[in-house]
Amino acid sequence: MTEGITWLAAPQSITYGGYSVLLTRGVDEEELVSRLAGAVCSGRRVLRPLGELTGEDLIEALEDEYGDYPEEAAVRVGRDGDWVFAVMYGGWQDEFGSLAPVSRDGAHVFHLEFEEENGKPVPPWFHYFHDERLLCGFNLHLDRSWGSAGVDGDPEVAPALQKALAAAGLPDENLPAEDTHRTSLEVLERHFGLSLPRGRVLGEPLSSVVLEIV
Repeated sequence: MTEGITWLAAPQSITYGGYSVLLTRGVDEEELVSRLAGAVCSGRRVLRPLGELTGEDLIEALEDEYGDYPEEAAVRVGRDGDWVFAVMYGGWQDEFGSLAPVSRDGAHVFHLEFEEENGKPVPPWFHYFHDERLLCGFNLHLDRSWGSAGVDGDPEVAPALQKALAAAGLPDENLPAEDTHRTSLEVLERHFGLSLPRGRVLGEPLSSVVLEIV
């Protein structure tokens, strides 16, 4: 995996509403989707497979079935080397609680999300979970508008990431939020070896599932 994750900083990098992606190790595609269904905030979800779809095809399928603003979340999953990744679509912004349980039984779960069209505005976020614990997390704008401007988490993991951000010159109050976002992604990419295959996510069919509300 060599494409990195900095491409996520581009406007509407995946969908109009922003992005929510997971990069995981220690869990396969089917189990990852099942664990995501168990992490919804409330209610029960039935997994409805849709076959292999591109992102555009999945959005069209959701709108055809549930209307222009579907409450249902959907996910496309794939494998790239040792990593299993998941990309969210539909109403993911309000669907999920903590994703810590997704990392049970030794799984490593890296979650990146940005509600680009929220309007408040909400900053992009990063969280790294392992064995149902938050090892580190921070808002990628590194400002205090949403709490701490630093990295929170495990005392053996979070400080090392904070040091890597500082070495990249962050936080920098004079740097535009968009540039801070990109630089934060660059640091995460180097620090954890994260990468998401842009061409596959944007252009190739991937296994797609709707978390249907029942």
